Amino acid sequence: MLDPLLISLKLSLITTFILLLVALPLAYVLAFCSFKGRTALEVLVALPLVLPPTVLGYFILVMIAPNTLLGRAWQDVFDASLAFSFSGMVLASVLYSLPFAVQPMQQALRAIPKAWLEMAHTQGLDFKQRLWLVILPASKGGVLVAGALSFAHTMGEFGVVLMVGGSIPGETKVASIALFELVEMQQGAQAWWLSLILLAISFVMLSVVYSVNRQRVGLFK
Repeated sequence: MLDPLLISLKLSLITTFILLLVALPLAYVLAFCSFKGRTALEVLVALPLVLPPTVLGYFILVMIAPNTLLGRAWQDVFDASLAFSFSGMVLASVLYSLPFAVQPMQQALRAIPKAWLEMAHTQGLDFKQRLWLVILPASKGGVLVAGALSFAHTMGEFGVVLMVGGSIPGETKVASIALFELVEMQQGAQAWWLSLILLAISFVMLSVVYSVNRQRVGLFK
């Protein structure tokens, strides 16, 4: 029971870190930039919210198969298969949890009072200065919410990681898959404790989200 939990924690931490790096510039573009194809980009980002996880997992598995360009490139560089590996699960988790990172950041950026941005512009601050002195401090609550939701969502993944990573003990068997197998084997006691741990993690992450959201509402009143 410990190994699947550690794999899930490792997967969630790595996925959340990557998402925070990727989602912030994407959220900025969606929040402040107008361009042709913006709606299509927003739909692509939000698609994992409504697409069945097994469908998304299947498409990702096809995309990273050894006979594809990405699969062959990964094999050549790392001498390992991307499919049914921990690295493949990281890629799948980033794609699956992307909207949980982008949308809170996008909302936080849009909530920044225009007067703040206009004042920063009139003060002669360039984009880099506005980003570090105004935009990021004002949207840090959205970044924290994005991180908490991404972590919690990745911890609870099942269909996507099962399709892409399988259930290899010590490598790709995450907590959700281990729980399913424990129930199948009628290991009631272990299934109960693993479920309780996952419930506690989800409760803590959601508590962070609601606490940060309350502070953000008070800040912009």
